[in-house]
Amino acid sequence: MLSTTLAQMPLENLLDRGIRALVLDVDRTLLPRRQSEMPPLMEAWLRQAKERLRLHLFSNNPSRRRIGSVAQRLDLPFTTSAGKPRRSALRRVLADLDLPPAQVALAGDRLFTDVLVGNRLGLFTVLVKPIGPEGRPCQQDRVQRLEVRLARLVGTELSR
Repeated sequence: MLSTTLAQMPLENLLDRGIRALVLDVDRTLLPRRQSEMPPLMEAWLRQAKERLRLHLFSNNPSRRRIGSVAQRLDLPFTTSAGKPRRSALRRVLADLDLPPAQVALAGDRLFTDVLVGNRLGLFTVLVKPIGPEGRPCQQDRVQRLEVRLARLVGTELSR
């Protein structure tokens, strides 16, 4: 599913699909590039989501301090150095959630890491636009545009 930013996606899109837990990428999905403060709209969305879904932060970033500060602010479990698109770290998260893969979604801004690892384990995946400093969609994300173009060239269907 290709959306705008995570904060702009209605929670009902997940809940209507029977999703009970959401695994979230952090860098450029929750936090803008090179920043450690979450935009207010993103934080508000996450607090609402936490009331209705189990959440887990899941990042390739090795900084326990950076990812941990976001997790602590929201009182959420987290994984650093996840090694996406490898599946081992995500399998541990799924075991902790103790839910079938069909009830877990993974949201992130990268097709070849976030979406790929989620798809490899049968999760519902949400490709979101990376966020800029104000929390709005980043307009200059060449990497995501290239990933989407490559995926479409090989016949991968992405819904909007």
